[in-house]
Amino acid sequence: MRDTRESRLLLVLLIAVAFALITVDIRGGEDSPVDGARQGAATVFGPIESGVSAAVGPVGNAVSAIRDSGERHDRLAALEKENAALKARLGSDDRSRSRLKQLDKMLKIAGQGQYGIKGAEVIAIGAAQGFSWTITVDVGANDGIKRDMTVLNGEGLVGRVTTVGPNTATVLLASDPDFTVGTRMESGDELGFASGQGDRPLRVELLNGKAEVKKGDRLVTFGSQADRPFVPGVPVGVVSRVDPSGGGLTRTLYVTPYVGFTKLDIVGVVVEAPKKNPRDTVLPPKPKPTPRPTVTVTVTPSAEAPVDGQNQQEQ
Repeated sequence: MRDTRESRLLLVLLIAVAFALITVDIRGGEDSPVDGARQGAATVFGPIESGVSAAVGPVGNAVSAIRDSGERHDRLAALEKENAALKARLGSDDRSRSRLKQLDKMLKIAGQGQYGIKGAEVIAIGAAQGFSWTITVDVGANDGIKRDMTVLNGEGLVGRVTTVGPNTATVLLASDPDFTVGTRMESGDELGFASGQGDRPLRVELLNGKAEVKKGDRLVTFGSQADRPFVPGVPVGVVSRVDPSGGGLTRTLYVTPYVGFTKLDIVGVVVEAPKKNPRDTVLPPKPKPTPRPTVTVTVTPSAEAPVDGQNQQEQ
């Protein structure tokens, strides 16, 4: 339609009529004279509106779902990131607690034995150096470490230093077949030599072939001249088996070491020996024996059994 004077007058007239109908409809309430026309329009255009709504609804829902999906993805990504950070923090805290516990036990041993130690962390195992039972620690000559120093941890004897670099050192573990250390039985003077057997218990040859030894007895290091390579009193292990005495010059024992050589982390290199032999003071407290329950059986005479007197009377 062209924008002419007549068209403008027609538009004004239509607007006036529309306002008039709206006014009449509002004032009429439920009895509005245009109610019939409105119902007719609803009858005609209602199905069309429903069809359009049914066609457009899924599209709108899809758009909304996509928008919500993006928001959920962002939320999940944020939560996953928070969980990953939390797990990393918990893992770090767990490891820190474990290492602090190891350090605390090692310092306790050092205090009991009056050993001056230099704490170190295990940074490599023997496979990287061509050895089967060695570790590398992160302290060396710059830290005062020298060859043939005793190495221990919170459990007991770990080994001895064999090679020293400026900032690292190699430790031969007590489990290595080439490792030998002098030992002394707890609460006695029975001496022997313990040798490593890899992942098997240490083999100990007592100098006294008739020594009285039993399962559960404990051993410590005897010590070396000038305390190199071993200081005295470091816990070695517990006797797990005793070979029968065959009348030989020595007696063979098998000792389970205190130290778990496959899970070393924090160790200490003894840089200052004790002024006095600590003997057995560094050994852990002995485990208390588990009481065994005893069963008492009481025999009660049967009520149906006849008494001798009654038998005589009946006869």
